[in-house]
Amino acid sequence: MKLPLAFGWREMKIKRKHVLIFAAGLVLCLAALFALTGRRVGASRSEDSAIQPVAVVLAEWKPLVNSITLSGEFRPFQEVDVHAKVAGYIRKIYVDVGDPVKAGQTLAVLEIPELNAQLQGADAAVRRSKDAIRRAKGDLDRVESLHAATHLDYSRLKEASAARPGLIAEQELDDAQAKDKEGEGQIASDEAALSESQNQLDVAVAAQKELSAMSDYTRIVAPFNGVITRRNVDNGALVQAGTNSNTQALPVVSVAETDLFRLSLPIPESAVPLIRLADIVSVHVSALNRDFEGKISRFAHALDEDTRTMHTEVDVPNPGGKIVAGMFADVTLTLVKKESVLAVPIQAVTRNGSEASVLVVDPRGRVEERKVELGIEGASNVEVVSGLSPKELVVIGSRSQFHPGDVVAPKVVAETQEDKF
Repeated sequence: MKLPLAFGWREMKIKRKHVLIFAAGLVLCLAALFALTGRRVGASRSEDSAIQPVAVVLAEWKPLVNSITLSGEFRPFQEVDVHAKVAGYIRKIYVDVGDPVKAGQTLAVLEIPELNAQLQGADAAVRRSKDAIRRAKGDLDRVESLHAATHLDYSRLKEASAARPGLIAEQELDDAQAKDKEGEGQIASDEAALSESQNQLDVAVAAQKELSAMSDYTRIVAPFNGVITRRNVDNGALVQAGTNSNTQALPVVSVAETDLFRLSLPIPESAVPLIRLADIVSVHVSALNRDFEGKISRFAHALDEDTRTMHTEVDVPNPGGKIVAGMFADVTLTLVKKESVLAVPIQAVTRNGSEASVLVVDPRGRVEERKVELGIEGASNVEVVSGLSPKELVVIGSRSQFHPGDVVAPKVVAETQEDKF
């Protein structure tokens, strides 16, 4: 009876050992399976993390403007120093700095006593010449009357002598002829005297006009509508005639036209062919924080050899009087504008001398470098003439992070404000 029991116990121990071995093998199999699954998941996650996101924009048709912004200084459209034509004392000055004036308005009056005396002498000379003309005319009329009588006597005697020869003595006929010729000579002399008197009158009148004109210069008037910018004299001051550039005569006042201003701009050589007269430009005055409208009115048609720029002037109306001479302003000049071009942001383009390229993301998500030809350039966008198609995805930002062939995840971002006309 003991043998069977011992045999059964041994058999049970063998079966338990087999179970433990099976359990250990099952655990090892499960561990290997989990390890393999983990490696696959990790590889998948590693592959997903290798696909970098990239910011892209769509190549689209849009308006584009090529413009430049230049700074300039306002100058009055006209500004002159008003001098006295003749020397004299200021009897009365009617204006001061800042006063608005109209063309022809009296600014000051001079006192010139010696000029008044000269003008009176010229008037007397004119009257004397007129009296001489009247006297010469009277003498001429008297001589013509006497000549008419002597000529009639000579004609009668000559006719009678021809009708009855010997009736009139030759001596009497010769005396009548001599008186007739003497009368003709006196007429010619009196006509010359009359002509001389008329010439003297012309000289006297010319001198009178000259002095009268000089007398008119005692009124100093405004040459145009404007504002008094400087006043250099007061009542009673002696001013010199400003007719000689060698003299250091001070102007009485300075007048500037401020309803219209000139804005001088240095146009760079590259922009000169694109500047057109009568173009309307936007003028921003920082001191006033206001925009004004100006017009390109004139340019020099020549470049400055030192700066390689062309002097250009923009006329800016100033009806409200806000602009003051000497203020600075920024002017935006539109050089070229197109209503619809294929354009991309400037930051998406890489330039190497005359060549340019962009990075494009194809439908499979791969980065491709594309050579492009550029056109006009605006404030934030540039025209692509060739090498790119509409709706293609163009990489923007730092291109050093990406290389042709990289697989990326494109994310379309909003562009900056488009160039407007």
